[in-house]
Amino acid sequence: MKRSLLGVVHLLPLPSAKNFGAMDAVLAQAVADARAYAAGGFDGVVVENFGDAPFRKGTAADPVSPDVPAGLAVAADRIRLATGLPVGINCLRNDGIAALGVAAVVQARWIRVNVLAGAYVTDQGLIEGEAARLFAYRTQLRSDVAVLADFLVKHASPLAALDVAAGARDLAERSGADGLVLSGARTGQPVDVELLDTVRAAVGAFPIWLGSGLTVANAPVLWPRFDGAIVGTFCKRSGLVDQPVDVDRVRALRACCPSM
Repeated sequence: MKRSLLGVVHLLPLPSAKNFGAMDAVLAQAVADARAYAAGGFDGVVVENFGDAPFRKGTAADPVSPDVPAGLAVAADRIRLATGLPVGINCLRNDGIAALGVAAVVQARWIRVNVLAGAYVTDQGLIEGEAARLFAYRTQLRSDVAVLADFLVKHASPLAALDVAAGARDLAERSGADGLVLSGARTGQPVDVELLDTVRAAVGAFPIWLGSGLTVANAPVLWPRFDGAIVGTFCKRSGLVDQPVDVDRVRALRACCPSM
């Protein structure tokens, strides 16, 4: 199976966010970043409302504001029409229902859900997974969009002590996920290789995606161990997450991560 290399399109703040500017600027930056990923040879993009911090939890009790899925949908559709790339959706902090609704509208291929199962302490407070609710909605939508679920998601800690192998196996076997995502502790930080090897041994051939920290320097070690990667920070100008995507950095990373 071909490994997919997906670039993250970090949207500027949407209308309900603290630092919102103008929707035209949000969409222009999103399309420009997506065009850079396309020109650099990436296989697709993941669109996320990165600029909306501080985030709502995105749970049934604390969903994102209605403008967020609306903004994600418009941006994703503009990107798909401008580049032809497959798109994925990540509705931060954890609104899988909103992401799934957007995906159904824009014909997205993936969604990423940070906490699909279990309970994590985050900077938004305690977030509990809502896997059953999410998959009931996917059935209602008659959707086959793939759900990629973070394991030990970044910017968070599990509420209870966790056996890594058992926890990874439970997420792979009991949550309904189509793939696991492993990241470093924070945005742009790479995953620990020992953690990856433990998870791989626990879940076998179940798909594992790299969710942060892929670089030209570590790609020879990390890329062959994953079924796909989602990368944003390295591809930005000077490797700074708040900068536009740099097509030269995209091309350099693609050269280190051939389809396999």
